[in-house]
Amino acid sequence: MSTMQSRTPWQVTRSVWFAMFMREAVSRTMADRMGWFWMIFEPMVVIAIIVIMRSFISGGHRLITGADFIPWMIVGMMGFFLVREGMSRSQGAIKSILSLFAYRQVQPSDPVFVQTWLDGLLRTVVFMLFIAAAMLLEQKIFPDNIVHAVFGWVSLWLLALGLALVVSVSATLVPEIGKVIKMLSLPLMIISGTIFPLNVLPHHLLEYIMLNPIAHGLEFIRAGFFENYRVTHGTSLMYLWMWILSLNALGLIMHIRYKERLKAQ
Repeated sequence: MSTMQSRTPWQVTRSVWFAMFMREAVSRTMADRMGWFWMIFEPMVVIAIIVIMRSFISGGHRLITGADFIPWMIVGMMGFFLVREGMSRSQGAIKSILSLFAYRQVQPSDPVFVQTWLDGLLRTVVFMLFIAAAMLLEQKIFPDNIVHAVFGWVSLWLLALGLALVVSVSATLVPEIGKVIKMLSLPLMIISGTIFPLNVLPHHLLEYIMLNPIAHGLEFIRAGFFENYRVTHGTSLMYLWMWILSLNALGLIMHIRYKERLKAQ
């Protein structure tokens, strides 16, 4: 008589993540008919508004050294939305699976990993659609250094994961934190250099703005897309990865420390 072999912890975790991934993917792409529409429509509207405003102000087509303005802004906006999605969606990630905590295999960190992975995949598809559309419109946006660009995109993805891990715990235990993060979304987009180059700012302001790790990530990925692009002074890949590693470590520690409180919400 054969006996069933017990599964390893990794096999159990992988099964939980796969089940959650399929559940979330169906919900995001099929149950919500407007899901794909908003992922594509939102950046299109923002880009159109900024381009129209800029045409009234300057009337030219070149504002960025080493890159055309529209491709430069598309790359930055896609990168920023990738990070922003991690912060915003993680706020309700734990509460969305409260009923699943009846199964001891499910941990509060599981929906955060799954949602961030799914968000990254969807944003990657949307980014590729924007690149294809821009190339059809004869905009130079295909990366000059693919390895550099992909590494920059993955770095922002991991930064989003670290922020998601921290925010998911903080916003669940202290709901007011989630409201503050939503309020900071637009200012954060501006000071990350998403819609205008940070090089135009005075040095004394730039020193403080470059404390923002998102700005470093956006500059790094733009350097991969445009080989002649002059990145903002002070851009550091090491600084970005210090934030990535620190946030992911802090987020995991918070999930371990407050696991029981998160399950009891």
